[in-house]
Amino acid sequence: MAKVIIALGNDISTDDTYPGRHMATVLPSETPQFAFSDRTEFNARLRAREFPAGSGSVIVGGENFGCGSSREQACSTLKGYEVTVVAKSISRIFLQNSINLGLKVVLCPAIEASEGDELEITEDRVLNKTTGKAFDQVKMPASRKGIMDAGGLIPYTRTLLKARK
Repeated sequence: MAKVIIALGNDISTDDTYPGRHMATVLPSETPQFAFSDRTEFNARLRAREFPAGSGSVIVGGENFGCGSSREQACSTLKGYEVTVVAKSISRIFLQNSINLGLKVVLCPAIEASEGDELEITEDRVLNKTTGKAFDQVKMPASRKGIMDAGGLIPYTRTLLKARK
């Protein structure tokens, strides 16, 4: 079971998730401290580790989540907290960066959820346990899902190379 830690609207840009003024810091080990830094209360809660890591914490977005620049730090900053992003739609570049970095993302075009709602995420749908509503998700192609589930493109490639030996 996962809990919605923040519910956001449409057009959440990469500058919202990782403001450009922090681009001097690009190491995945350092970027998480700047996640949603302009949303000071939420950023403070993230840095205080108030939310469980792994599949226990979900950020819900509307249409066009991750729009804007192609900076991969917008994904690594969220990956640092091991959150899952469930959104109605995700911008193309943010989606590919998420897959490459192993950030869990779920495309769920009809999702309805508020902060504090409990979600059950299965292979083909998202069930909002708080409201009792179920929403179909867009199935990720097996190749993309494999990369994401492996933790990103580098761990996925390492696994493939080890299997060849």
